[in-house]
Amino acid sequence: QVQLVESGGGLVQPGGSLRLSCAASGMTFSIRFMAWYRQAPGKQRELVATITTDSSTNYADFVKGRFTISRDNAKKLVDLQMNSLKPEDTAVYYCFGRHIGNEYWGQGTQVTVSS
Repeated sequence: QVQLVESGGGLVQPGGSLRLSCAASGMTFSIRFMAWYRQAPGKQRELVATITTDSSTNYADFVKGRFTISRDNAKKLVDLQMNSLKPEDTAVYYCFGRHIGNEYWGQGTQVTVSS
């Protein structure tokens, strides 16, 4: 059974940095399409960044220039480096994977940006 497990969330001051990691397990292949989503209280879940197995990336406009998504296919890890964090980045961040019609979600990790 494929599982995605996030780590690295926490409390950080505005302007600070955090690095989230997503570890995939339960399969022998590298999940073709990986992404990070986030959901703030009272808001819909929104796409933050995506990455494919060839490391082609895309970012939401609100994180461009601040966040960087990367992956290590051999280790089945996907990271999200978040710099210049703002209070509006506060949310639960979810790892997502899609491979040949199957979709997988992690349980989420809380990121709180506050002074």
